[in-house]
Amino acid sequence: MKSHETFTLIEEITRLDGSKYMEISNMVQNGRAELAAERGFIKQVRILQLNIPHSPHVEAYENYVNENYEMPTEAMDHFEEWEKPEKVQHEVDMILKENHIG
Repeated sequence: MKSHETFTLIEEITRLDGSKYMEISNMVQNGRAELAAERGFIKQVRILQLNIPHSPHVEAYENYVNENYEMPTEAMDHFEEWEKPEKVQHEVDMILKENHIG
């Protein structure tokens, strides 16, 4: 059964090549990213802000991710970066702006 994730935090993910990006996530997904870092799939993850307001932008991004991605389990063998088409990236940019990040 597909889960429905509710996003509550902003994290910064450092890819293996050293580049970074911001992701909207929750504690469970942050734990998966920590596991991915331990397994060498990404370099690092760090929480930038907890308990972000559940704005319409957060809801739109949750809907996109929940419709297009399966949430990773502890058995993951890679880290999947969620692709963000232009419209979706705009939602993420607005979330970052609402939370005074970036």
